[in-house]
Amino acid sequence: MNNYRYILEPYKGMSSRYRCQHCQHKDKTFTRYIDTETGQHINNSVGRCERLNSCGVHYTPKQYFQDKNILIDKPNYNLRLKPKIIEVKPTFIEPELLKASLSNYNANNFIIYLNNLFGHKITNELISKYFIGTSDYWQNSTVFWQIDTKGKIRTGKIMLYNATTGKRTSFIQWIHSSLKLENFNLKQCLFGLHLLNLKGNENKTIALCESEKTAIIASVYFPQFIWLACGQLQGLTIEKCKVLEGRKIILYPDLKALDKWSSKAKELSHIAKFTVSNLLERKSTDAEKEEGYDIVDYLVKFDLATFLNPEPIADEPTIIEPKTIEPPLIKPPTKTDWNNEIMELEAYFENKTLPTVPIKLSQCQTITNVNLFIDTHLKALKSNNGKPTFEPYLNRLQQLKQLI
Repeated sequence: MNNYRYILEPYKGMSSRYRCQHCQHKDKTFTRYIDTETGQHINNSVGRCERLNSCGVHYTPKQYFQDKNILIDKPNYNLRLKPKIIEVKPTFIEPELLKASLSNYNANNFIIYLNNLFGHKITNELISKYFIGTSDYWQNSTVFWQIDTKGKIRTGKIMLYNATTGKRTSFIQWIHSSLKLENFNLKQCLFGLHLLNLKGNENKTIALCESEKTAIIASVYFPQFIWLACGQLQGLTIEKCKVLEGRKIILYPDLKALDKWSSKAKELSHIAKFTVSNLLERKSTDAEKEEGYDIVDYLVKFDLATFLNPEPIADEPTIIEPKTIEPPLIKPPTKTDWNNEIMELEAYFENKTLPTVPIKLSQCQTITNVNLFIDTHLKALKSNNGKPTFEPYLNRLQQLKQLI
């Protein structure tokens, strides 16, 4: 008999499996945790999605109790006492750990992806702005530090990404867990929260999305906003948003999460002025909806220099979604594959002496390592031949060919 009080619900047919609130997949892929003493679910959001490659969310009872400031009487799940609710003082991470992570970016897949997307200059700005770190917990993994408005480090979230596609390829690990810090009281805050106190940001509208990756990349396309992330679908909580009191906030939910976040906006309306963007719902295709796009999946289709319209941008949105965030119209590709183009580019670069110094591809992108740039772009095109999302990879290689 299992001695743990909180366990994943045993399989008793499809009635014991549920639709994942995170990825909203049509199948029942989500297993909830139950309290073995009561037989009841802890919460509908507490559990694990079995779609490991495309979702893989795992919201544990421990994380749920920490988010709700519920202190468990003993530090493990072998419990016999009811949890009691008390005010928990957060534990903080030493700044030296953050500083030590701000290096080794050649072994950071997420940074390599950003560099291929934006170039060296913008990538360095993003590293400095969000304190993006490198971790060796998984080879080539990334740390997203949670820093509050007082400059205190709440924790760091470790994740691994594919350097070519930018897609997450791992579960989540926490710095305090990986270091086995004893008696650590985790009290999360919004990612990017430290930006609120920077000079010039006092009156800026806040854009709030789900993932840290999304906040970082979207901040390049929409620099008029302060981009924050709540970390996960159920991470948009009153506790985290209290610090936003009096601010103007636009929520950018992932596809299929519009209704849930619209309800959250009403729930949080006593704290600040929340509006909800329906950009993705209006612009996405059926296939993109099935994939569960977030706003960055949509934005990276567009060339940054083209997207950043030089016309003046209104400081404040006047409708549920600012008119200024409409992307330029780009005709979809008519071809179903790029086999000829890929072969031509591959042959060209193989027989060409490539520059060893940085080369400026456009106003917004500088290639620091030409060989790596070509290799990652060709791999991406071969793996995603004909997919509209990856057309910018083809365009960038063709631009590079013209330059050299």
